[in-house]
Formats: sequence, C-alpha cells, structure tokens
Amino acid sequence: MSSGFEITGIDHIVLRTPQLAVTQAFYEEILGCVVERVQAEIGLTQLRAGRSLIDLITLDGVLGRAGGAAAGVEGRNVDHICLGIVPFDEPQLRAHLAAHGVEILDEGLRYGAEGEGPSFYIRDPDGNTVELKGPPVS
Repeated sequence: MSSGFEITGIDHIVLRTPQLAVTQAFYEEILGCVVERVQAEIGLTQLRAGRSLIDLITLDGVLGRAGGAAAGVEGRNVDHICLGIVPFDEPQLRAHLAAHGVEILDEGLRYGAEGEGPSFYIRDPDGNTVELKGPPVS
C-alpha cells in the first residue's frame, strides 16, 4: 500500500542544549552552519545545514523544558546526527578539526543515504555525536 508521499531527506533535527552560545558557535564556526531564524520567546535557534536545519533549543525555554535533563555522556537525546559534506578532503578536514580541538572518535567507510562513503565521528560541546559523511566512493 502506497503512503502517498516519499521521503526526500532529513528536514531538520532538534538538539536540546544547556549552553546555546557554545553549541551555536560549534555548528557555525567549525561546521559552517548559518543562523537562519531565531525565536527567542520559545528558546529556538535554527541553523541552516545544507538542505536541512539543525534546531537548537535551550533547556530553560518553552520547548526545552518539556524534555527533562540535558544530553550528555550518560543520557542522550539522539544517538547521532549525520551531516553529508563535500568535499571530503581528509587531510584538510583533519587539520580543521584539530585546529579547533575537536577529536575524531571513529572513522571509516559507512553506508548512508547516498551510498557508502568516508566518515568521521566527532562530538559537539553537549556530547551529541555528529557524523561527517562524504559522498559515495566509486
């Protein structure tokens, strides 16, 4: 039976943060996201990430209070998010992350929405795991 629709990709993800400025800086300065919209009255900052959005909500805001304790090593609000990136210039990417003190937790070829390609796992300042995934390899 047809659903009447098809999934086109990840539209947005929502991450709860106790430190909006630090987390926002991570996604802007290290990963290159851009603030698209802010709704301070509900504690929401929306960052453009390619075709998708990463929404950051403060723990003390209207949206954040509904979720309980903050994410961290012992409790996560997501397993990980995967951001497709191009190009996946491994030496340049390693140097960029190292320059910002960001550790690569794991790396390898992994299967994703566009096929199997290289990826690095890193953590944002709130302990959320972020996968940076390159395009498929031939």
